[in-house]
Amino acid sequence: MHATKLQHFALLLVFTSVTACTSLANTRNTASILANPVGIGSMVDTVGNEIALRALALVGKPYRYGGADLQGFDCSGLVYYIHDALGLIVPRTASDQQKAAISVDKSGLVPGDLVFFKTSAGNQISHVGVYVGENRFVHAPQSGKLIELRSLDDSYYGPRLTSIGRLYPKS
Repeated sequence: MHATKLQHFALLLVFTSVTACTSLANTRNTASILANPVGIGSMVDTVGNEIALRALALVGKPYRYGGADLQGFDCSGLVYYIHDALGLIVPRTASDQQKAAISVDKSGLVPGDLVFFKTSAGNQISHVGVYVGENRFVHAPQSGKLIELRSLDDSYYGPRLTSIGRLYPKS
């Protein structure tokens, strides 16, 4: 088996173990995304794919305000943690991440891109997630919840999507 496919298979096994307490339907959808991310064609190694796979592997971890480690994450801490693990230096807050990101048109959205939302009053970005393919993103929702996989068409997040960006140079 090719080393890249072996790595993706290993991540799938880790992810399946991590998400054992989530719904079976959610696990099936996530396994499908891991097997065939949208917008990538064949599983070519890219930074975006790695970001998406790492985000999926964190589904089921706890939310923790101000968190940016395996003890728990807030939304921007999740993005920070994943990028930091790949040696990419990024800002810590959702608003600053959006300002630093290379703007991406929705038609150019690929796994690993960031989706930014306005979920509170004001003009600033207040929430961020990692796009993983199939019109879905991983994010840290709020206190008392776990890191989860959601649709960009979600009735809450869909209308609040403000911009899309990338914090890594596309290969």
